[in-house]
Amino acid sequence: MSHSTGSPSQKINYDMEAGGNHSGDDEDNNNNVFEITRTKHASVERLRRWRQAALVLNASRRFRYTLDLKKEEEKKQTLRKIRAHAQAIRAAFLFKESVAVENGTVPPKPSSAGEFPIGQEELASISRDHKFTTLQQYGGVEGIGDLLKTSLEKGIPGSDEDLLKRKNAYGSNTYPKKKPRSFFKFLWEACQDLTLIILMVAAVASLALGIKTEGIKEGWYDGGSIAFAVLLVIVVTAISDYKQSLQFQNLNEEKRNIQIEVIRAGRRVDVSIYDIVVGDVIPLNIGDQVPADGVLITGHSLSIDESSMTGESKIVRKDSKEPFLMSGCKVADGNGIMLVTSVGINTEWGLLMASISEDTGEETPLQVRLNGVATFIGIVGLTVAFLVLIVLLVRYFTGHTLNADGTPQFVSGKTKFGKAIDGAIKIVTIAVTIVVVAVPEGLPLAVTLTLAYSMRKMMADKALVRRLSACETMGSATTICSDKTGTLTLNQMTVVESCACLKKVSNNDSKPDLSPNMASLIIEGVAQNTTGNVYVPETGGDVEVTGSPTEKAILQWALKLGMNFEATRSQSLILHVFPFNSEKKRGGVAVKLPKSEVHIHWKGAAEIILASCTRYFDSNDQVAAMDDDKRMFFRNSIEDMAGRSLRCVAIAYLPYELENVPTGEQQLADWALPADDLVLLAIVGIKDPCRPGVGDSVRLCQKAGVKVRMVTGDNVQTAKAIALECGILTPESELCEPTLIEGKAFRELSERQREDVAPKISVMGRSSPNDKLLLVQALRRRGHVVAVTGDGTNDAPALHEADIGLAMGIAGTEVAKESSDIIILDDNFASVVKVVRWGRSVYANIQKFIQFQLTVNVAALVINVVAAISSGEVPLNAVQLLWVNLIMDTLGALALATEPPTNHLMDRPPVGRREPLITNIMWRNLLIQAIYQIIVLLILNFGGKSILHLEHDTTEHADKVKNTLIFNTFVLCQIFNEFNARKPDEFNIFKGITKNYLFMGIIVMTVVLQILIVEFLGKFTTTVRLNWKHWLISVIIAFISWPLAVVGKFIPVPETPFHKYVTRSAVFKSFIKLFRRRRERTEVTEVSQ
Repeated sequence: MSHSTGSPSQKINYDMEAGGNHSGDDEDNNNNVFEITRTKHASVERLRRWRQAALVLNASRRFRYTLDLKKEEEKKQTLRKIRAHAQAIRAAFLFKESVAVENGTVPPKPSSAGEFPIGQEELASISRDHKFTTLQQYGGVEGIGDLLKTSLEKGIPGSDEDLLKRKNAYGSNTYPKKKPRSFFKFLWEACQDLTLIILMVAAVASLALGIKTEGIKEGWYDGGSIAFAVLLVIVVTAISDYKQSLQFQNLNEEKRNIQIEVIRAGRRVDVSIYDIVVGDVIPLNIGDQVPADGVLITGHSLSIDESSMTGESKIVRKDSKEPFLMSGCKVADGNGIMLVTSVGINTEWGLLMASISEDTGEETPLQVRLNGVATFIGIVGLTVAFLVLIVLLVRYFTGHTLNADGTPQFVSGKTKFGKAIDGAIKIVTIAVTIVVVAVPEGLPLAVTLTLAYSMRKMMADKALVRRLSACETMGSATTICSDKTGTLTLNQMTVVESCACLKKVSNNDSKPDLSPNMASLIIEGVAQNTTGNVYVPETGGDVEVTGSPTEKAILQWALKLGMNFEATRSQSLILHVFPFNSEKKRGGVAVKLPKSEVHIHWKGAAEIILASCTRYFDSNDQVAAMDDDKRMFFRNSIEDMAGRSLRCVAIAYLPYELENVPTGEQQLADWALPADDLVLLAIVGIKDPCRPGVGDSVRLCQKAGVKVRMVTGDNVQTAKAIALECGILTPESELCEPTLIEGKAFRELSERQREDVAPKISVMGRSSPNDKLLLVQALRRRGHVVAVTGDGTNDAPALHEADIGLAMGIAGTEVAKESSDIIILDDNFASVVKVVRWGRSVYANIQKFIQFQLTVNVAALVINVVAAISSGEVPLNAVQLLWVNLIMDTLGALALATEPPTNHLMDRPPVGRREPLITNIMWRNLLIQAIYQIIVLLILNFGGKSILHLEHDTTEHADKVKNTLIFNTFVLCQIFNEFNARKPDEFNIFKGITKNYLFMGIIVMTVVLQILIVEFLGKFTTTVRLNWKHWLISVIIAFISWPLAVVGKFIPVPETPFHKYVTRSAVFKSFIKLFRRRRERTEVTEVSQ
């Protein structure tokens, strides 16, 4: 768990020197197949290559949580088939419909569905097959609404009884999910391990020979005990894997459960996507997912991205002539209101989802690297096992392997064939068991175990993980580019100040003092130019205001001016809408008044709207030309508000001539609203307080070597004030470029200049989503590991490009969420910091497990090899080694991979993505423990009889006591060493142990089982009962590992990673050449096929 003593910037340079890149495409040029630092956009060929290079004994288990490349291709083919099928049906219906129109055929009367006059089949076919003529014959969307007993303004009644009737008549918005894998499937996969199969065959052979030679009463112990141990390993492995799969399953359910805004009984309410019913009226805004099939009621510049359904990247404009909306598509631009006509399996999206099973598999960089480690260790283990096999077989068949009484076990020409085979089987069993211990199949799976645990716990910390790799990548993050609104602030906005008619008004609870004419224009502009809504309960009670926080604040301010929302909207007709977007930072609407007047209302970023204004209302409530002095007055008002961390929004309008308004529907849809020569009505200052504790979170990041940058669409002065409040900027900071920069200024720099400036930026104001993307690209080219927060549809490219995309769960659109890696459920920056801690925890826990496992590997291999070569006997038999493997693989992973994160993790700089997995500190710790265990256990092996005063016992009993003590001491050493592995670089290894109940439970269970094995299961494990003195010796030897670990931590380690010395060696270079040749041969074979 070492970390560089250098600064974070030095670490970044190290990453860059190692080949830091920004696209991930040049990964294919990397010589090391196990080095995929960024799996987010890794090519399929690259992913296939490392699988082929890995030494694997059980492929179905090892690669379970990686991307199934074959299944992924099958999934794409299924999608193509269903899309083609749907398009063919649609074309056939259109042809049939055109023939019917020519022949003057009248469509049949709709079949009824319970209490509703129109049936499901008829409804589904209208929307699914885009039957526009049939829709018209039913009276258009109004006619369908009547048949479905829906008010197009107020929606369905929404009572439980009404919802039940609709679900019974038209189904629910769910689809049949494919059954998850059963426990027996996991059991079957665990059985497919090559080594375990060999051991089972050996166990059966040993069982048959034992029963034949010694009878069934005594002869079944050897074979039976191996078989039982193998079955135990299989069952425990399957249970562990099955529990992990259930966790992933639950997380997938969370990901799919989207909250949708619907209109029911005149109110806008949020419901689960699964609770949408036919007849629901649903508002659609930019970035939303269309939750069901339906028909457009009204829309303004509504454009839909139908690529998820048609497979074509084409944006389709929706209007009264093209009103059909398909479930699963995304709103690319504009807004509208839809009527739901089909849900669930009756939609094309439902058919798609029911036809494909969601594959949760995914590569993570740690998984790939650990497969490399496992492969290297496995090759060493196989070599050692083969060496032991040869030595033992040679010694056995040459008569050098002796019985307990000193006689040779095999005498050529005299030993029976069956007995000779039995001896050979036992030797093969030992060699294969060494392979089981040596090849760490559980090492890559430990990543998924710790990720599954971390993901579950992160849900409690308000973070929903969409991509597994994001968990661990977050531990390497060197910078976080955060939004301001809702992330660093509470997103609870109120208008606290306004400026109108050259007067500044503090907005307390009393009604703002404005003339009737001015108030009327502002109310008209606010009521019509909004995506929010005001609901006044008919029975009285509090008024409900819905919409984005900014919209809600302005609507509440207008209510104080005396706005009657419904009445105001009904007094004028909306002609055309220019929806607000984060590029233009403004939105407009053209409305027609009763006297054929037209007003064009604009609302948006104060300085942008002000720049378009040439007139204003003076103190006498008269429209006057805006000269330089007045413009400066308004500009100073904006800067004054922004300096007090207020968000500034300006409201303006333009009187327009009706004859200049386009008349045709298409011309009106394409009309660019006039945005110049405006009359300024008001500037409002909106207060959005900083989140409590955000300053502490920012300071914690800075202490951890993670730079926090604010990227906001707000005024630079507002951003500066909030940044000072949050601690992103300090009073000592240089409050000028490039520390504080406008998006436009950054955008206009050359690519090289952006790379030079990007690391110095702390605050970017008035930024567009494209500026955020440029910043992310520049930082990544400089070697940074970048995390980005985003909530808007236009943030999707930056979220996609970043190493970790963090979408906001409350304010975020579905498009942003789908482009992200992690969803922050409470939109809180403190939750982002918790994700950083969890990311570091994942990496730290894997390192703990590696240190623990390698210690066992090294000790077990060396002890058995030395004993085998010197005496022809191994102190640890097959059953004992399988028990050690269970402790090491499954139980060890459970205990160490589920350690909760600690604040100590934030006292170090980020983990470099190319830093060695096994650090010098880990090498020091594991070598000290392994060497100690080897020395002590070899002393017991060769001098145990005299040390334990067993000279007067029979040779057979003395050997059994000695070997039992070695086995017991070895297991206890691993149990004590598990405590050491918890804190590789800290002296207090017991810190926080009482909070980790799983660790304590596994330790207690292991100790109890060890006592049972030694004291009561001797027949199976070839052990004898130990007296209290022997137990005390075992405990003392194991206990010494604790003070030894403390002393070891005083030994300094070099800063140059140990693996660099290894990679320079000739042996390693020849090993890499071997792998390259194998890879080239595989590629040539694939090309020829």
